[in-house]
Amino acid sequence: MKKDVLISIKGVYNSEDDRDVIELFTTGQYYKRKGCYYICYEESEATGFEGSTTTLKVEEEKMVTLERTGSANSQLIVERGVRHQCHYDVGCGDLLVGVLGSKIKSSLTDKGGNLEIKYSLDFNSMYSSENEMYIHIKMPSSSVLKA
Repeated sequence: MKKDVLISIKGVYNSEDDRDVIELFTTGQYYKRKGCYYICYEESEATGFEGSTTTLKVEEEKMVTLERTGSANSQLIVERGVRHQCHYDVGCGDLLVGVLGSKIKSSLTDKGGNLEIKYSLDFNSMYSSENEMYIHIKMPSSSVLKA
């Protein structure tokens, strides 16, 4: 059963000469299917992907798949120690991106929890950045979501 939740996302992006931290607070849906947790939320103008829905599929601490559908369609697969070639839509065109996972730590339960992901990105086999995502899922009181 899908549950309405509060989602906090912190993304840290480190390249050779730049560091950027982005924080997002939103509402979304959270559910479990076939042993995997799913986190879904609507993107906004603030993220640059307005009109898209992002779904994270968390397969314990083995693999996390980020899939974005709508105005921007992308898929990133993070698996510890494995490099995946992924399709990423940046809004003005598509890129083929290499994603190498270095850490997946999940304390997700049916009541929410935390997810930590660390991975590096490359474009055309050229190193781009080290990235970290910290996601917190919280079950709100029903009045919080209605406000």
